[in-house]
Parts: sequence; structure tokens; C-alpha cells
Amino acid sequence: MRRTSIFRKASETKQLPLRECHGGQGVVDWTDVLSGSFVEGRRLNFLHDDILKPGVTIGIHTHKSDEEYYYILSGHGIMTLDGETHQVGPGDIAAVFPGGSHGLMNDSKDDMRIIVLSVS
Repeated sequence: MRRTSIFRKASETKQLPLRECHGGQGVVDWTDVLSGSFVEGRRLNFLHDDILKPGVTIGIHTHKSDEEYYYILSGHGIMTLDGETHQVGPGDIAAVFPGGSHGLMNDSKDDMRIIVLSVS
């Protein structure tokens, strides 16, 4: 029978260091909140809760067939979307669709916390 709902406790998530994400600099502290394998048969690729310390970047990269959404919870930085830069802060959201490119840099003195959602 196909699952019609899920629940996952925070204690079941994995928090790992992600070094030089997409060719970026430093280490992203990321928590795999929900992965596609946990919700097999759905469009979700992953849901991450990420922390970028000052100076950490996610390198500019292109998405071929998936969509990705970055929701800024705290901190400030610079998001690059299709070659254009945008100052970002709490409450801002950025999306990249198939064929688009993006990257993120924490250029502040504080940690930046983001929720990243990827769907196909």
C-alpha cells in the first residue's frame, strides 16, 4: 500500500559536513531532513537544513532537470541566479529551475541558515 503521510523525528536526521559544495569554499554544515529515498515515488529529491559559516560558499552550478529552492532563515549573503547577484537575508527565497544556474556566498560575520528544497 502506498504511504499517504509520513512523520520523521529530528533525532532521525543526519547532520554532516559538506566540503566545497559544488566547487565552493569551506564546509557547509548540512542536515538531511528528508531525502527522496525516504519518500520514494514522490517528486522530492531532498530537504536540507544548511548552515554556512562566514566565508563559506556554494559554488555556481547549473540544474539540468530539477528545481531547487533556497529559503533564508537567518544571516545574510549574496545569491547568484543566472549571472545576476542579489543580496539575501531572512525571509528571502530564491528558486532555480531546469537550465538555470545559482550559487550562494555568506559574506557576513554571522552564520547563514537556509532551508534547501529540491524537486524533480
